[in-house]
Amino acid sequence: MRNLPSITFLLGQDAVRALLRSHPRPVVVNALRTLVEQHRAGGEPQVSREAWVSRILSRLPAEIAGREALPVRRVINAAGVVVHTNLGRAPLPEEALAAIADTARGYSNLEYDLGTGERSSRLVHVEGMLRALTGAECVHAVNNNAAAVLLCLAGLARGREVIVSRGELVEIGGSFRIPEIMVESGARLVEVGTTNRTRLADYERAITGQTALLLKVHRSNFALRGFTEEVPAGELARLGGRAGIPVMEDQGSGALFDFGAHGIRDALSLRRALAAGPGIVTASGDKLLGGPQAGIILGKEELVAPLKKHPLSRALRLDKLRLAALASVLRLYADERRAQARVPVLRMLLEPEERVRARALRLIRRVRREGRPGFALSLERGATSPGGGALPDVFVPTVCVAVSHPRIPEERLLERLRAGDPPVVARAGGGRVLLDLRTVRDDEVADLASALLAAAIGD
Repeated sequence: MRNLPSITFLLGQDAVRALLRSHPRPVVVNALRTLVEQHRAGGEPQVSREAWVSRILSRLPAEIAGREALPVRRVINAAGVVVHTNLGRAPLPEEALAAIADTARGYSNLEYDLGTGERSSRLVHVEGMLRALTGAECVHAVNNNAAAVLLCLAGLARGREVIVSRGELVEIGGSFRIPEIMVESGARLVEVGTTNRTRLADYERAITGQTALLLKVHRSNFALRGFTEEVPAGELARLGGRAGIPVMEDQGSGALFDFGAHGIRDALSLRRALAAGPGIVTASGDKLLGGPQAGIILGKEELVAPLKKHPLSRALRLDKLRLAALASVLRLYADERRAQARVPVLRMLLEPEERVRARALRLIRRVRREGRPGFALSLERGATSPGGGALPDVFVPTVCVAVSHPRIPEERLLERLRAGDPPVVARAGGGRVLLDLRTVRDDEVADLASALLAAAIGD
């Protein structure tokens, strides 16, 4: 180990001096320290100083690149899950990207009335459109749906009882559970029914003088089948009306589009959810709505308006960039045909299977034209999940490119694709890698082909 070069010695090498001209000195120094310590920990004996220097300098550019790369990177989603929570959920329309850039570039009228010159509310930028699109009397928006649920429970039921079906006490991604959110809100949970069956009478018997809210929760990431029963939101709303108790529905998916007209069942729109009778409905902005992360609260004036003045509202409020993006997406929904064409989530879910197949064929032709080093490629029909906990029991037909290589095992190929630039996330199936083209944009086909060919280098 005495032959390991010092940092000072390495900084004097021509190759390092060249890197210092294009990279910050602290980045280069820290990269050298890391590489020297890695070699020291390896404990390899009897290596000359020249050999150590050669090894360190050969790895230095990659180490520097890794340190300067943005931690959040663009990923090609070939996994087939449209609203992929781990990959950032809904891709935004070009209009939203432009709105974010324009708002971020300088100052904006976030909380300023340009007509009167006085302070205004940041929510005015989305309130009118949300009311028009959903039919709600009053609307509010916070930074995600869990925040919306927390605010509603804290504002409407703190210190009092909230009745929920045992079959709707869901856990969402990241181990966040409805009962835990309820504890943090200060409300008291009252479970009714069983895991698989809950009847209207169960709610009715549980009502006491301490009951503040009847809550219905969308089972976002699983489905119950078989010997089951649940109470529709409309029936629960009628019970709440008779008992004088507000009814809240955590609807989750946030659809503004009529998916039913396109054969996708169970995608209840926010307008229809409100029309069923609940006094308050909450939803996500980055699921089927196809916008930025947001929690949307809709409902009756007497229930929603006080929430805007609740102390939690400031802690949970939307920032200017997400407000700009949400407003631009909502504007697209003024025309459903325009929304279908411009909102990526809608476009991916509703795109005809023949167009997905054409994109898959383009990928195969490109890979074969550029070499196809050992790959076996074929088309395979499959099913795409909307994902994001929006429609757990719905699948849309899709077309995949099935990929196999005689010298690269399936898991190793998936790993190499994830390590590429840009990274590619795919899925496994039957000993092959499946590239689902429904969630791959037309302009990503060339990058996907290049990533696949790069994954075969060295084999």
